[in-house]
Amino acid sequence: MISDGVMNLIQKGVVTNRYKKFHPGITTCTFILGTRKLYDYVNDNPNIFAFDVGITNDPTQIRQNRKMCAINAAIEVDLTGQVCADSMGQMHYSGVGGQMDFMRGAALSHEGKPILVLPSQTTNGVSRIVNTLKEGAGVTTSRAHVHYIVTEYGATNLFGKNYQQRAKALIELAHPDHREALDRAAHKRFKNLY
Repeated sequence: MISDGVMNLIQKGVVTNRYKKFHPGITTCTFILGTRKLYDYVNDNPNIFAFDVGITNDPTQIRQNRKMCAINAAIEVDLTGQVCADSMGQMHYSGVGGQMDFMRGAALSHEGKPILVLPSQTTNGVSRIVNTLKEGAGVTTSRAHVHYIVTEYGATNLFGKNYQQRAKALIELAHPDHREALDRAAHKRFKNLY
């Protein structure tokens, strides 16, 4: 997706696309959403190519980029590393977009980093690191595909870790107000491992 923010980064020379394997030097996308200024910028711009989502989100294309860093957002993460990014329990919030495509593509890229980010709690003080996902929540990225999780309290790589190690690492990323309750839940849930 190209938005006004991406346009600003291109215009400032921050995004150059010079290391890409697929159309190097060209910004590729599958859709554009923003202001009139953005639409004027992309109109007939020879450095912007729009492709079918089956091309832009193809993990075999994504993985060709060395050191591919894919950053996606999450709504909540449970103590095993399951990620929900499209619903709040049974309430639909957004689409999953290309999250799994980019998580997988970055994981397969040489020295790539698939990263999921979320604040440790909601504005109402509800933990976003949870024992189990809310009832009805969809698993956008499975625990088997999760690598890096980041909150304002740090980052951890869950890939290859067992449930006990995952729970401990995620509790460290949780807001301090919720760590004790999460630790108790982990003890109960993984009592034979914890």
